[in-house]
Amino acid sequence: MSITNPFLDPSRQAELYGHASRLAGRSNALLRAKTAGRPVPDAIVRLVRAHHERPDRLGLVLDVGCGRGTSSMALAEQLRPRHVIGLDAASALIEQARRRARHMAGLHLSFLRGDFHQVPLPASSCDLAVAAFCLYHSTHPATVIAELDRVLLPEGLAVLVTKDLDSYREMDELVAAAGLDLGATGHESLYVSAHSGNLADLAAPSLDVLHAEDEEHRFTFDGHDHVAEYLATNPKYHLPPGLYGNPGALATALRDVLPDQQLTTRSVVTYVVARSKGGRS
Repeated sequence: MSITNPFLDPSRQAELYGHASRLAGRSNALLRAKTAGRPVPDAIVRLVRAHHERPDRLGLVLDVGCGRGTSSMALAEQLRPRHVIGLDAASALIEQARRRARHMAGLHLSFLRGDFHQVPLPASSCDLAVAAFCLYHSTHPATVIAELDRVLLPEGLAVLVTKDLDSYREMDELVAAAGLDLGATGHESLYVSAHSGNLADLAAPSLDVLHAEDEEHRFTFDGHDHVAEYLATNPKYHLPPGLYGNPGALATALRDVLPDQQLTTRSVVTYVVARSKGGRS
């Protein structure tokens, strides 16, 4: 059976993450549009300080699905653990994370390419494991969470972060209304594997869930040029030839059929904090 969800399709990962600039462009467009919602790395740090038994004396911290290293750098800078390791499957993202971290003198921070289903760390080695906006890239996210439990010390903490199924629904409606992908509102959510509604349940078999919270993030895009920066490399949509990866052409296509105006969209971000069950043999 063919896989239609691009986040779960192994054959599309090079397209999605083979060039770090694509993720950077999409992320930067989204950050410029944000009007409500805390920075996610700062929220993770707050949760660690609230729930870890010794947040000011952390040893090894693991950040899986670290991408371009934003959360890894925040963890290193704000929590000052002994060492932070960022893990990601995409070589291009790992290389950019290393370049971005070079200016952070005095911090013990490194990045590894690897599979989060088989974390290349010993059992019971980490005080903290973070998985932010990555579990929905696995067809078996509970297996990833079990790996986090394996590498956690008995008193170790995990912070898991995901989005709700209806995230950016207004984007779907815009793409459909412009005639660029008439089926946009009917596509499967990119986050179907691990989303706000099932994250705590995914964690429960491996970890003791301590806390869960939701926060709505809102984004207002200035107009079609700004929207196109985000949409041009969004894998959810079946755009006409010549528009994917081409924000200028995509913005022109939007202006041809729709008034150029602001677009406000939203996403619920869910945080689950859990502790290792400990007692391994």
